[in-house]
Amino acid sequence: MWKKIFGKKKSPNIDLDQDLLATIDKETLPRHVAIIMDGNGRWANKKGMLRSAGHVAGVKALKRTLKAAIYLNLEALTVYAFSTENWKRPTEEVDFLMKLFSDYLEKELDEMDRDNVHIDFIGRVDGFSAHLQKMMEDAKQRTADNTGVRFTVAVNYGGQDEMVRTVQSLARDVAAGKLAPEDIDAGLIDSSLDTGDLPPVDLVIRTSGDMRLSNFLIWQTAYAEFWFTDTNWPDFSKDDFAEALIDFSKRDRRFGGLSKRNGDK
Repeated sequence: MWKKIFGKKKSPNIDLDQDLLATIDKETLPRHVAIIMDGNGRWANKKGMLRSAGHVAGVKALKRTLKAAIYLNLEALTVYAFSTENWKRPTEEVDFLMKLFSDYLEKELDEMDRDNVHIDFIGRVDGFSAHLQKMMEDAKQRTADNTGVRFTVAVNYGGQDEMVRTVQSLARDVAAGKLAPEDIDAGLIDSSLDTGDLPPVDLVIRTSGDMRLSNFLIWQTAYAEFWFTDTNWPDFSKDDFAEALIDFSKRDRRFGGLSKRNGDK
């Protein structure tokens, strides 16, 4: 069954509900999935733990989800790891997140490289320590030729900040005579964003019950489908991911036009 649906044998490291995934039409899988990984702190609070424990559990959920994306051969997966607003959190929590981020890269990079993952980072990466910036750059360079899942991590990222940076860059080109104002169109803006080499987002998943974008990929999600769950991110399972993909496969995406599925004229 797995080979029929996905064209490959089941990986021994991926424990997914076969009956659940059997309902997914491979042709309807999204090209680009974006995830707002929310609820680490709430998960920890409910269990009487420190917020740091929630972040550690959240990293494990991220690995599960990336493994599922690899297995399903998704083209692109982008996750919201640290926003421009997250610097407002207590210094101890921010320092812990930075250490957790560097530990994640150090421990997981070899496996991601073996899994043919192409990793990238978007946002104001220059806001991090020189050591962390080097780790990110080394990870990008090491996996640059990989042809599997495009795994993009949004760090020190904000959608409005991204738009401001993009507009400023285009304005500088206009001022320098490299670009005429009338040359600026949707295609140029899209290609000038941090995600310029990625397809538009097809599906946004947000955990922990909130129903908002929270300044994430504002431009790229213009026609995205949304899937919300009350499950906190550390409890987000591979089968939750599969359910989101199944729900997406049933959506009638009209992009402002009429429904072909329902025979609208």
